[in-house]
Amino acid sequence: MAAWKQILFALVVLVVAAVAWLRFYPSAPDVLARWGIDWAYAATPPAASGAANARQADGRNGNQRVNVVALAATSAVINDRLQAIGTGRANASVTVNPYSSGRLAELLVESGSHVDKGQILATLDSETEVISQDRAKLALQDAQSKLDRVKSLRASNAATPVAVADAEVVLAGAKLALQDAELALQRRSILAPIAGTVGILPISAGNYVTNQSAIATLDDRSSILVDFLVPERFAAAVKVGAQLTATPIANPSNAYSGTVSAIDNHIDEKSRTLLVKAKIANPADSLRAGMSFGITMKFPGQTYPAVSPLAILWGSDGAYVWQIEDGKARRVPVRIIQRNTETVLIDAEIDNGDMVVTEGTQSVSEGGAVRLAGEEQRAADAAQGS
Repeated sequence: MAAWKQILFALVVLVVAAVAWLRFYPSAPDVLARWGIDWAYAATPPAASGAANARQADGRNGNQRVNVVALAATSAVINDRLQAIGTGRANASVTVNPYSSGRLAELLVESGSHVDKGQILATLDSETEVISQDRAKLALQDAQSKLDRVKSLRASNAATPVAVADAEVVLAGAKLALQDAELALQRRSILAPIAGTVGILPISAGNYVTNQSAIATLDDRSSILVDFLVPERFAAAVKVGAQLTATPIANPSNAYSGTVSAIDNHIDEKSRTLLVKAKIANPADSLRAGMSFGITMKFPGQTYPAVSPLAILWGSDGAYVWQIEDGKARRVPVRIIQRNTETVLIDAEIDNGDMVVTEGTQSVSEGGAVRLAGEEQRAADAAQGS
């Protein structure tokens, strides 16, 4: 076959395909209008038969309305509530260790008892420290006596100033030695560093302990700190001092009010969450460290239009819906925010109550007249009622 015949045949095929697309593709008018060649419809002969094509042509010319089913758009709020699971811990928790090694002489507290800051919890054997204290006291008395004698000799010029200064240095050293002996004796008594409740005692009197041995654990349960993770989308909304509700998982009938006390300075890149710490008052001492809590926080949230999933259509330029305005269809581009079971939240120029086409979208065109299903029957019923 000659080359010119092949070219002619290819052009005929392209023209036939273009005419078929123009006649049978519902969205062809919109595409041509965007390209600025909507005159093609005037040049295209109407179909000789076919009810669907006739309805489309009449709809474009405004001669006949297209029957559609439409639902009113509603509104929905998202990101207005945060729910998370957190773990509680004591406001302060301390494991008490002795300063030095020795035999545990006596335990002065019991498990579950409340102690004050500075209260003696236990004592170690202290005979050696008592002897060292007595020796330091004697050395201090001797140094004081020597200084007194040297000063009296100095008054009669029988001692030099250097001798007086040496005696004063010896006295100062004796005072320091006594302080050191008193401190060593004092540290044979194990004191509570904080006020709190004593846990189960892991050791008993008579055991040999070192500075690595745990004598007791103290928990300050005047308030409970709850650590929980916040999704990244709430990171900007959570503030220190914000109110929240904490519900124990084991006892959901009780709810406690609390506040955000601390927020981490970065978002975990693996989990995309932010660590937040909340503080819950515990005046009745009913909460314990290690309990799990359900955390609830409320925020203003964002409001978006909500439409039926059937109303969402897709074109070459993205998602859109058909909105009915004054009996005519208007194409509205949308951005999908969130898909739910019965609705889709969108970002679009649609207000609450606007009618959006859900069925019959294949027959709708830009600016085409539409009739809601059952509209004639409703109008007839209203006329009969009047």
